Amino acid sequence: MIDLYTAATPNGHKISIALEELSLDYTMRVLDLAQREQKEPWFLQINPNGRIPVIIDRAEDNFAVFESGAILIYLAEKTGRLMPEDAKGRSRVLQWLMFQMGGIGPMMGQANIFYRYFPEKIQPAIDRYQGECRRLFRVLDGHLAHNEFLAGEYSIADIANWAWVRTHNWSGVEIDDLPHLTRWRNQIRERPAVQRGIVRPPSSMDESAGDSEKEKRLAESVRGMVETGQSRDGGS
Repeated sequence: MIDLYTAATPNGHKISIALEELSLDYTMRVLDLAQREQKEPWFLQINPNGRIPVIIDRAEDNFAVFESGAILIYLAEKTGRLMPEDAKGRSRVLQWLMFQMGGIGPMMGQANIFYRYFPEKIQPAIDRYQGECRRLFRVLDGHLAHNEFLAGEYSIADIANWAWVRTHNWSGVEIDDLPHLTRWRNQIRERPAVQRGIVRPPSSMDESAGDSEKEKRLAESVRGMVETGQSRDGGS
């Protein structure tokens, strides 16, 4: 049994999708990020960084794993699925997983902050991060022009990148002119396990898509979680 501590974010959905794909039994505890539940002492004992997602593997002496990329690797290695065992195949998966962890996720996260959450619009910052998202999306599109999936067969690399790319509208970045990326996004969206995973838990971002008033209310509710000064002031 796996215990999943999560929330309705792309990083959280990476893990619920993987657990569904791997048909692993798991429980789910949804943390209230707005109430800073992820910063409470009990959770910091599990993840000192105070972020979701985290898993606890009850079958392995309550072994805890944090960081979404590390969790994906752990689950793939535990089950022998969603990542090849040969060195080159494994490396290809890890390369595209790191592409998401070091590029897609951070750049889309910053685009979200400046485009959606900051009370004032700092256009150069918006342009910078949306432009970098577009560049990274073009990299994916170019690779997917010659590959059905990112690293051979469907893998944790696809799960990780897809969980973020699917939210491109929230970052204010269109992909309609990127046909191979669009094909890949739609193809993965049709997987039953993916459909189950992205509603564990449901995302208000999905519910508000295309509704400007709902999008505004959601952005306002999240704005308080943008921790602009915490690293200066100390704390986790």
